[in-house]
Amino acid sequence: MALIVKKSQLPNAGKGLYTTKAIKKGEKVIEYKGEIIDWKEYEKRVARDEDGYLFFINKKKCIDAYHTPGHKARYANDAAGLSVVKGLKNNCKYEVFDDKCFIVAEKNINPGEEIFVTYTKVYWDCIRYNIKHGLYKTKKF
Repeated sequence: MALIVKKSQLPNAGKGLYTTKAIKKGEKVIEYKGEIIDWKEYEKRVARDEDGYLFFINKKKCIDAYHTPGHKARYANDAAGLSVVKGLKNNCKYEVFDDKCFIVAEKNINPGEEIFVTYTKVYWDCIRYNIKHGLYKTKKF
């Protein structure tokens, strides 16, 4: 898949992931890669403010892309998150196949479109709670 990273269309989202080729509904867009750690190690990283790119598979296997900026899947944003833009909607979802995580197209995606993936309501509820209660050491959003 031909994917590039550039400024996201979402305000304050930083970089985004874009396709240069058409992607068909149901197609795997990219594997979500990173360092494989367990939940205890992730909790230590949260305490050091080194979090934000975790995909939880189970307590013994989490994919953490925080320290691996070369893995492009980490740049896929959620169009239904904190910075919503009218007309932009999620076009992908995360799916786990044999303990590997992939971003999978939920609709046909045209060349030049940004890849938007659902992070889940639980994720955004947690983010909003943390922002409201000042639990972030640095301003991330």
